Amino acid sequence: MKALVVGGGGREHAIAAALSESGSDVYSVMKNHNPGIARLSKQYRLAPETDIQKVVGTAVQWGIDLAVIGPETPLEAGLVDALDDEGIGCVGPTKAAARLETSKSFTRALMRKHQVPGNIGFAAFSSFPEARRYVQDTDRELVVKPIGLTGGKGVKVMGEHLKTKKETIEYLEEIFSKNIGGGGVVLEERAIGEELTLMAFCDGRNVIPMPMVQDHKRAYEGDVGPNTGGMGSYSMEDHLMPFATPADREASLDIMRRIVKAMGSEGFPYRGIMYGQFMLTSEGPKVIEFNARFGDPEAMNVLSIISSSFTDICSGIASGRLTENRVSFEKKATVCKYVVPAGYGTEPQAGKEVRVDEKAVASEGAKLYYAMVNEENGKIVTTTSRAVGVVGIADDLDSAEKACERALEHVQGEAIYVRHDIGRPEVVRKRVEHMMQVRKR
Repeated sequence: MKALVVGGGGREHAIAAALSESGSDVYSVMKNHNPGIARLSKQYRLAPETDIQKVVGTAVQWGIDLAVIGPETPLEAGLVDALDDEGIGCVGPTKAAARLETSKSFTRALMRKHQVPGNIGFAAFSSFPEARRYVQDTDRELVVKPIGLTGGKGVKVMGEHLKTKKETIEYLEEIFSKNIGGGGVVLEERAIGEELTLMAFCDGRNVIPMPMVQDHKRAYEGDVGPNTGGMGSYSMEDHLMPFATPADREASLDIMRRIVKAMGSEGFPYRGIMYGQFMLTSEGPKVIEFNARFGDPEAMNVLSIISSSFTDICSGIASGRLTENRVSFEKKATVCKYVVPAGYGTEPQAGKEVRVDEKAVASEGAKLYYAMVNEENGKIVTTTSRAVGVVGIADDLDSAEKACERALEHVQGEAIYVRHDIGRPEVVRKRVEHMMQVRKR
């Protein structure tokens, strides 16, 4: 199987590793020179992932059988449609189906039309004066979301990121004046609870879940600081969250199944990875958003413990013949912590060297994935985004967190930062206690 990986981040390194370990010959197209992906690849090409003509031409030239699309931007640009036209199977939705992520107003309207549970009150606006009036007239706390893609950094919450209505209106003005996420906005009711991620493999009909994961968006320890693309994440050995029940998981999965059914009935079947971000509330799971691909860093958690053939799963997705008996994961806990350039989230320092002892990392019971770095003259240097993901793996969460910390000692640099509290008992306990309080309401 000749498998093409599109993208050059930590998520794509994890995808490439899982494909390689399950027997695929890996090829890749990425905008940065990721040394981990390059090393796994029979051939690789440096090119923008949204250059559809170049990516498709490369896939045809190399005789690719199957493509796995990592980031969201080539999905929005229609890469899957173009690869389909060449007879190349894809793990990733078409441009129309990717609207599940690329248009937040589309998703909310779809859920409303098909009466999918887990929706929350929302209103979409295409002009600043209308959005401003809505904020001025409401007495509820809102979540402000640019309608289109913002790299996971555009969402701001009243009462958390936005302290007053004045700040909220100023952010709305910025969205429209700077055309952030396409210049439209969705204003949603704020849901109170604990966030969790449930990802699933989808072949257009079947929806097969992966272990639950919890991401940490805020830059600094204690859940403070600016939102980022994700500083790290953890998963439990029972594949639930410590604050979630099997019933919560089944309710979340039911929402995803109904979404896939609704997409099919609308004429754009969903094939690929579905990422459900949920807020677990006193009324059950509510949908925060859907993504049309693996989460980053969450992909590193789940793909580090996949025990079935990832190549086989990808083939099942692309052919529309995925079955549940093809999917299995080890009963292991994982903790992923990202090494990022100093200043990440505000003013990241690019061009700084990162030194990695890969053998020492592996000896600590951890896996390492290179992210948005470049390899220049034999040295690994930072860009303005995340640099290296380190995943500790063990029989329980505490041991996995300790393995991750031991492995991080073998990643060195003068201008790097790690959020060390991810997966630690005091942080997890705080979230469990918060969820207990929420359920009592």
